[in-house]
Amino acid sequence: MRLQRFLARAGVASRRGSENLMTAGRVRVNGEVVTELGSRVDPLTDEVRVDDIVVHYQDAPTTIMLHKPAGYVTTMSDPQGRHTVSELVPREQFPGLYPLGRLDTDTTGLLLFSTDGALGNGLLHPSHHVDKSYLALVEGTPTKAELDKLRAGIMLDDGMTAPASVEVLSGKDHSCACRAMQLTLPFSPGKLRLLKTPAGRKGEMSLCRISLHEGRNRQVKRMFGAIGHPVIALHRDTFGPLSLGALPQGSWRKLTDSELDQLNKLVSGC
Repeated sequence: MRLQRFLARAGVASRRGSENLMTAGRVRVNGEVVTELGSRVDPLTDEVRVDDIVVHYQDAPTTIMLHKPAGYVTTMSDPQGRHTVSELVPREQFPGLYPLGRLDTDTTGLLLFSTDGALGNGLLHPSHHVDKSYLALVEGTPTKAELDKLRAGIMLDDGMTAPASVEVLSGKDHSCACRAMQLTLPFSPGKLRLLKTPAGRKGEMSLCRISLHEGRNRQVKRMFGAIGHPVIALHRDTFGPLSLGALPQGSWRKLTDSELDQLNKLVSGC
């Protein structure tokens, strides 16, 4: 079997990505660096390592969901020595796992990992319009006019955003959002209270839900900042048809067959 096909089937990267790993000298077979494209391996007898991690041929790809805590960088390794999400997922069991998109270090919530390069590329491609929903604790209380700017699309430094669905939460939705974000906020939405938040802020705050399908860098924070309501805390609770449910913070689980079917339908357009 060609080495790049082995790497792709093991879930390390796409075929092209696997070729890039090889030419960069990051792939070893039986201890020897292999850079020649088209080199062959025997999945049953040869030991293949990428960045000194053994990878294994798999009959089926693996996709998991992580409830990301704050304080972890969304990368599988960090030259600055910061805590990374790779510490929270079964990397040794599934060496080809990589995050599908990213969450900021201080953002919590649903983060997907997969060894399936095609699925990952499909879910992240803007043409598939996969919605992601976020709970945002923001300074002040956005007015309808301000929210309408987000609903229509707002100009950021990298261009106009697509229209977003956004609302200020109240009642039961507000209480559920507090629990999801692990916040203790004894106040009614829109009412001024002096209280201490996880970010050490005091004053009037609101909980909002925003859904969008784009994936620009720090997009939700920049959108709320553009209407004058900086984000204090941010939590992603859905990704397409998936939701965190009762998954504890810092824990992961494999997706069910039904959940995988739903994601693959999104990617295939069926």
